[in-house]
Amino acid sequence: MISRILQALFAAALLAIALPASPAAAQEKPKKAPTPKLTDQAIRSEQRLYRKAPEGELFVHLYFPADWKREDARPAIVFFFGGGWKNGSYRQFVPQAEYFASRGLVAACADYRIESKHKTTPDQCVEDAKSAIRWVRAHAKELGVHPGKIIASGGSAGGHLAAAVALLDRFNAPDDDVNVDCKPNALVLFNPALNLTLPAGRTIVDGKGNDITKPFSPTLSLSKSAPPAIIFFGTADKLLTHGEEYAAKAKKLGVRGELYTALDMPHGFFNRSPWTEVTAQKADEFLASLGYLQGPPTVKLPAGAPGLEKR
Repeated sequence: MISRILQALFAAALLAIALPASPAAAQEKPKKAPTPKLTDQAIRSEQRLYRKAPEGELFVHLYFPADWKREDARPAIVFFFGGGWKNGSYRQFVPQAEYFASRGLVAACADYRIESKHKTTPDQCVEDAKSAIRWVRAHAKELGVHPGKIIASGGSAGGHLAAAVALLDRFNAPDDDVNVDCKPNALVLFNPALNLTLPAGRTIVDGKGNDITKPFSPTLSLSKSAPPAIIFFGTADKLLTHGEEYAAKAKKLGVRGELYTALDMPHGFFNRSPWTEVTAQKADEFLASLGYLQGPPTVKLPAGAPGLEKR
């Protein structure tokens, strides 16, 4: 009797080993932590078309302070999402846009063409970013925006776009009114790609297959006329050398280019708590130093939140 029971248990054990996991278990992945909200204020939002590109319509998603009026002349901040110029969504920076709207800015998250959706190349992303800044500046009066107080911001490839509209003379959309200045008055950059020649061997090509790596690199065009910038990187990010090079060159030129690092953090660290809150607070302080915001930051840091190191 005992031997039969042992045989049955042994057979059951073999069956358990042989059977594969259920499809649901095999597909289950760790849940990604949601990007935290940075304000509890009610923010009014709307969507506006800024460009009809050959591959589709592009929109800016606008966020307005509760006391906004058309007669205002507020600073504005325009965010560009990351994704290697291939993927991504404007939603990446909605928490930051809502927060800065709660602090008194007119905020915008811009669409732009990406390879996965539009089959476009990186140079066309810059075209769209320039068009978006030009649209905000051209419509400043109806948006209640001061045309001389426009901030460009973004993360990774989006950080590259923000720096590119400030520093690169090439890559204007053929249907743009180039008489409208696309250069922002300040930059808030989250682990941006700034020198595409680093590391050596990487090549960026345009839609015709031309090598545009050097003219596509904002740091190589950095000059004394560059707007003030704050840059965030994790120390475990391979692109940190981009930020270090930019900050060093800015210092030599007498241009404000502040670099802050998060210890042991990888690329994209700012997308999750507590770093979303920490970087928003530091960006707030930077913009307040320019006179674009008033009073202390209102973002609440999680208990025990780490700090950033100024390089």
